[in-house]
Order: sequence, then structure tokens, then C-alpha cells
Amino acid sequence: MPHDPLADISTAAMQERGGSRGAPRVVPALTVVSHPVPRRVGDRRLLDALVAGRPVALSRNAPDFAKPGSALGLPLADPFVSRKPLELSALPDGGVRLMVPEDGTHVVAAGVPLQGARDFSPLEWREGVTLELSGRVVVLLHPVELDGEGAADTLGMVGESAGLRRLRKHIERVADLDVSVLIRGETGTGKELVAQAIHRLGPRKAGRFVSVNLGAIPKELAAAELFGAQKGAYSGATRDREGFFRAAHGGTLFLDEVGEAPPEVQVMLLRVLETGELYPVGASQPVTVDVRLIAATDAHLEEQIRDGRFKAPLLHRLAGYDLRVPALRERREDVGRLFFHFAREELAALGEAARLDSEDPHAEPWLPAPLASRLVRAAWPGNIRQLRNLTRQLVIGSRGQERLHADSQLDELLGVPEVAVSVQAPVQAAVAQEAASARASGAGAVAGAPMSPARSAGAPEEREAAVPRRKPSQVTEAELLAALRTSAWDLKAAADALGIPRPSVYDLIERSPNLRTAGDLGADEITRSFEACGGDLDAMVRTLEVSKRALGRRLKELGLVAKGT
Repeated sequence: MPHDPLADISTAAMQERGGSRGAPRVVPALTVVSHPVPRRVGDRRLLDALVAGRPVALSRNAPDFAKPGSALGLPLADPFVSRKPLELSALPDGGVRLMVPEDGTHVVAAGVPLQGARDFSPLEWREGVTLELSGRVVVLLHPVELDGEGAADTLGMVGESAGLRRLRKHIERVADLDVSVLIRGETGTGKELVAQAIHRLGPRKAGRFVSVNLGAIPKELAAAELFGAQKGAYSGATRDREGFFRAAHGGTLFLDEVGEAPPEVQVMLLRVLETGELYPVGASQPVTVDVRLIAATDAHLEEQIRDGRFKAPLLHRLAGYDLRVPALRERREDVGRLFFHFAREELAALGEAARLDSEDPHAEPWLPAPLASRLVRAAWPGNIRQLRNLTRQLVIGSRGQERLHADSQLDELLGVPEVAVSVQAPVQAAVAQEAASARASGAGAVAGAPMSPARSAGAPEEREAAVPRRKPSQVTEAELLAALRTSAWDLKAAADALGIPRPSVYDLIERSPNLRTAGDLGADEITRSFEACGGDLDAMVRTLEVSKRALGRRLKELGLVAKGT
């Protein structure tokens, strides 16, 4: 019987999760994180063929990507992604190999330019690998659990990751039961949203949903705030206080940061959960309440119990059903959809909602590919709350600009990118304009196909005669980059094409924040590129996008002998 490489992937995934027979089958998938047509974000392609031991070809025209649960899909269809396909194949150890052909789509994998073959271990692709295609489209290679595909109700939660789908199932299982629920998860993961979904689906949905953050209430006032107080019960009690429990009578009380409850409040909470009765502060008679209690914490309550800071019987009462909300870094395939969800809300508030309605595949992406990749790879210690705040910062900070731009403050929050690859997008605008002009004039362009930035514009003499001399200040960054690519980073040829002196090209590169020189490259980056390109200097120039002559000098300094030198 022939060996099934992807069976190793599924088996390894089950073992990591502690599962065995009956565990969900895990397969690789590609999910669109960013695209010039924003509605395509979230489209996904399950790589079923890998499971059968067949390679998957990825290009502009195939395969089709669709929203999870939908049978209808479309190819990436970005005109700058090559028709010449990349190839993904399964490895015997459960990894995935990506093969990038020469003169095909420019690929940046997890922030590092890629050419030739790259093997991703099972751990790498299960963590998620971003692939930037032609500096415009970003897809994420990640795992998908095949059970639970196509669940209908999202419960108001954005995303289709395995962890989120499991959470939805748990909510649906417990919502109609009148048991207390304990929601665990890191800060900012959306625990209150989970509590609201349980209330909305449950039999008490007609009652009130009262939300209380115990961490925000002074400890000396916590008992009165929760259980109420009689007039004169303590200094400052000038009237009877109802308390949150009685305010939620017949409905749901959500206690966030329950681990912050003072010891005396823990005792009172335990009594309410056991008897349905509470004593307002200063009262001698109990009050009966009918409340469903949902609690949440980002603390490790078991450790607090061992330290004597939390009562074990209370934990057992609170955790009538225990839920865990996944951290954002565990659901990286949802980051793109969440970002655009929050961005639409912010743009609507600014009166610019139509900005994300573009259907033009030639348009410059509003979310630049390198920035989208960094969003997916960020650590997100503040989870969804942090992503929402950062989205707002990006949208407001980029008002009046055609595309989003991260300032130094956001760069610090996202972490420094491994490789400066933000030069991709500007050239696409210049190439698109060139392609549009060619199509309009009918000058031999293939219908619907953009002109390649690597295509020669004719002999040097013809270019020099055709391009008028002009001031370097008139040259835009997009024009400069297009000329450099067209001339294979020959600075003299680029200068001739732009109609400016050669020294001015050096000056323009130095002044451009998005372009680099060979001197800006670190030894590690040059060495990685040397190995990935098999020592081919021309291939390294295309990958690193710096002067061939200057890169050749850097290689000699490092003791590396490249082909073509």
C-alpha cells in the first residue's frame, strides 16, 4: 500500500492534542488574509489533494477559494500573481514543501523572501505561515479540523478557526441549561461576548443581562455592590442599595475577573449559588434571587486555591460548565477577517465605508501585504481588544492616504519585521498604470494581462532617446522602483530609463524609506538568500532587490562565491 504523507500530518496533530481514535482529521489549508478586493478576505482553500498524496498548484487562475461552508469559489485572480504556479506537496514527516519557480510569483514566506524550495515542518505550518504573493495578496498556510465545517450560526463571533468553532459548539450545548458557567481565557479574548451569546440563546433571554467587573470595584464596596445594602449599613449608605444580583433577577449576571473577589465576597457568592438566597449588607433577613451566574477569569484559579486566595468549593460551584476562549495567536487564520471587520466599523464612523467596496483587482491593496503579514504573525498579548485598538489607530492615523501605513508606535507594537519587504506595493501601482496605458493604446498588450516589471523596454540607446531629461525631484518612488526592476537593478540603466543622472539614483534610494541598498543587508539575510538561491547572483538580486554590483562586493566580504560574478 503506498504511503500517505498527509496521514502523518493528521496523526501528528492528533497526538499533539492528546487525541486518538475519533479525533478530528487535520489537513492544511490556505486562507486569504489580505487581497486588493477586500471581500475576498477570509476565503479559504482546503488542500485535500495533499491528503491523497497529490501536489497542489497555486497561481492566479487556480485553485478556487471560497468562504467556509460555501461550495462556490473563485481563484485569487490578482493580475500581478503569476500564471506560473507555485507547488505545494506533502512531506513524509508530515511537513509541507513549497516550490517557487523561477520567473514566477515573488513570494515572501513569514517575512523572508523565498525562491526555490522551502520545507515547513509540521510545527511551523500548524503555527501558521504567511505567504505574500507579488507583494499584494497574503494567504496563510495553517491547519483545519474537518469536523464541524459549515456551522450555520456564528453567534456574533467573527472567524472560522477550529478553536472558535469548538467554542460555539460548547455555547450551544450549555446555553439552554440553567447551570452556572465559568469562562476562562486571557485578557481581551472576548469573554463577555461569550457570556452574552449564552444569555441570548438561553431561556432567560427576555431578562436582563447585567455585566460586572469585580476587578474594577473597590474591595470594601464589593459586597454592597453585588448583594445590596440597607440604608445606614455603613458610612455613606444614605439609601437602600439594590445590588447587582437583584438587578439581574430573572436574567443573567456576568461576573468578570471573578478571581479578584475578596474572601468575604467569595463566601457570600457560594451561599447564593447553593441556596439562591443572599443577605444584603446590614440586613437580617435573606432575599431570594433567581439569577443565572456566568463568571469569567484570566487567572489560574487552581493556583489561587493552592495559595489560599480562592475557595475550592466556590470554583466547583462556578464551573457548572467550563469554557475556554482561545487566544488570538491560536486562531491566526481569523486575524484578517477580524481586522477588516473592525476597519469597516471605524471607516463607517468616519463616513468612508465605501473605501472597502473596491472590486478592481488591479487596485493597490488598502492593507499592504507586508503589514497584513505582520498583523498575522504578531504575538497579540492583548488579543482581540488589542487588535481592535490597533485597527482604530491604523485607520485614523492613515486618514487622507490611499493605503494604510504603520507609524513608529505601531511598528513597536507589532514588532520589527524580519525583512524590509514593503517595496512590493508601490511598483504595482506604477506597473498597473503602465498596463492600463498599454491596453488603452492597444500597443500589443495581452488582453487583461498586466505588463511584467521585468520586461525590457528596448535597447539602452532607444530608452535614452525616448526618455526626456528631468529633475530627480520629479521621480516618484513607484517610478524609481519600476525602473530598477525593469533594469534588473542596474543603476546606470535605471538612471537612463528615468532620464536622470546616475548619482541621483543613489540619492533617491537613500531618501526612500522603502528601498534598501546592499549595505543595509545583514550578513544573516545575505547568507540565507545565498543558500536559498543556490549561489545565483542574479536570483539574489531579484529576491533582495539591491544593486548587483554592490551585492557582489558584499558577498566577497563574506567569503561567498556566487555564480555570475
